[in-house]
Amino acid sequence: MDEQEGRRMVTVGVLGPVVAWGEDGAELALRGPRHRELLARLVAARGRVVGVTDLVDDLWEDPPDGAVAAVRTFVAALRRALEPDRPPRAAPRVLVTQGPGYALRLPDDAVDARAAERLVSAAAAAPAATALRGLDAALALWRGEPYAGIDAAWAAAERARLEDLRLGAVERRAEALLVLDSPADAVAGLERHVATQPWREEGWRLLALALRAAGRQADALAVVRRARRTLVDELGLDPGPRLAEAEARILRQEDGAGADLWARAADTFARTASQGPARLEQSATLLGSAAVTGGLAEARDQRSAVVRAADRRGDPRLTARVLDAVHVPSVWPVPDDPAEAAVLAQVAERTLRELGPDAPDRTRARLLAGLATELRGARGGRGPEAAREAVALARRTGDPATLARALGAQVLHTVGRAGLAPARDALGAELVDVAARAGLATDEIVGRLVRVQARTALGDVAGAAGHAEAARLLAADHERPLVEVLVTWAAVVREAVEGAPDAGVVRAVHEAAARLPGAGMEGLEAGLEPLAVLSLRVGRGCTDAGALARATGDPADPDAVAAWGPYRPWVRPWALRAAGRGADAARALAGVPDPPPGLLAEVLWVLAGQAAVLVGDRTVAGRARAALAPAADELAAGSALVSAGSVAVHLGALDAFLAGDPPVTT
Repeated sequence: MDEQEGRRMVTVGVLGPVVAWGEDGAELALRGPRHRELLARLVAARGRVVGVTDLVDDLWEDPPDGAVAAVRTFVAALRRALEPDRPPRAAPRVLVTQGPGYALRLPDDAVDARAAERLVSAAAAAPAATALRGLDAALALWRGEPYAGIDAAWAAAERARLEDLRLGAVERRAEALLVLDSPADAVAGLERHVATQPWREEGWRLLALALRAAGRQADALAVVRRARRTLVDELGLDPGPRLAEAEARILRQEDGAGADLWARAADTFARTASQGPARLEQSATLLGSAAVTGGLAEARDQRSAVVRAADRRGDPRLTARVLDAVHVPSVWPVPDDPAEAAVLAQVAERTLRELGPDAPDRTRARLLAGLATELRGARGGRGPEAAREAVALARRTGDPATLARALGAQVLHTVGRAGLAPARDALGAELVDVAARAGLATDEIVGRLVRVQARTALGDVAGAAGHAEAARLLAADHERPLVEVLVTWAAVVREAVEGAPDAGVVRAVHEAAARLPGAGMEGLEAGLEPLAVLSLRVGRGCTDAGALARATGDPADPDAVAAWGPYRPWVRPWALRAAGRGADAARALAGVPDPPPGLLAEVLWVLAGQAAVLVGDRTVAGRARAALAPAADELAAGSALVSAGSVAVHLGALDAFLAGDPPVTT
């Protein structure tokens, strides 16, 4: 039995009074309230070590003499309760001592709160029927108020977080029921929900839509108006635009037959649209919309074709309008299809020359922003200059949509070296502000995702989570399914940064990677899964050959390339070393190139630098140290897709190696 299996003998519940159950499902005797409070505090730490002094402060407002000894007594009693069959003097596997404190080592599915979080997160991107089952399973885990009976400040914060999770699950469950055409079931749950949570506008909105879907038009309008009275008159809150939008939909008596209407509209377009240049613009607009609403892969080849067709007509003004219409924003500074990007960039560059400097600022700014977007990932060259010109011209126009596009392009080129997360965060903040004020949903989503990336790099995982949730809600409203893929990965990185156990994070990586195929983001998909696992291991100081062999792929074939994608040069030395081929690993590392500019540069430099420490390559170690130095205050997690831990920790290891100290291995 391995260590992970051994830990499964106990499960812990905090979604109600704090309890623990043995392998047979029987409740374990946890003795007094302090024992339960100590167990709960360790559950809240999510596997991280909590120092003894911190535990004393958390258990007592005014700690008595002998509090430290009391904590140790409580720990001993808890160990006996949690592992009653542990032989004398055998090391504990559940409640472990580490450094100056203690940690609870349990898999996520052995703690009800973590299991609920995972079920709710998985439901966010699942089909409605699957989501409904997952949300029902999550909600069934609640037995009452989380951490019931514990009044400490840390418990209050956890209680509020878990209550928000539960309320969000109730609302997402109602959304799933509406998709499944079960509005009556949604109404029943939502009426209870708004009665107990009158300040949650989303509950009111969903109840109104459910009533409308159930054919109760008058009741739906009455709910909207009751919601407005409750929010404004009783709670002093201003209703947001989503409630007003719901009211408008109810008044228009929309029947939900969107697919049929789309098919009829498409047929009308095919039969009646102009056969001249205007048809190119209309087709470009449809392709641009399709690309951001889930049809990125399908629209890709057609985007190039419609741009070429416009370019052949010899009218640069038409070409500029077509390029504008097919523009697809991005938060990933490497193109998914370099060939397509090259075509669009070439046409945009030529169109700019043909229009000349006297073209309207708005036209030039949008062409420059498109050019910069397609040139992302290129070393040096025209891209950064085009982005800066686009922003300057856009500011002169006073047009928020043009400025939003230009800011989005500039972000893609603010990756030329490590340590630029603050600059990207500032651009993302301006983009969110500009887009939100102008009602530009797609651009606001881009800005939110940029801030998810930047705040993660800056160690602000709570801030990153807030922007991720805002992006998710906007994406749900405006049908931007690719956002969920990125938000899911960001949640995985957040778990890693917060210190979740390796096994849980690795499992979450595999679950997130399963959503990538077919998403249309080939430039992001290739090699990301094994890179994420290896980076987690290396970021946490692991040098164990077996663990690294599993992280890098097939240990019997360290020269395999398919799974590593574009990250092969930085992964291969680790794979060779894990296979016992140290000399080959050193030779591979000696030829490792500088990572290309992008959000993964810090991660790749960490892999190169830590490999250099292990094989004794001072040249590569020096290169890595110089490249990482500007990011000393950041995490190597600026993509919000992969995390290699604290840059400062890695710099410390490189400095020690370069000073001649032996490496510390684990």
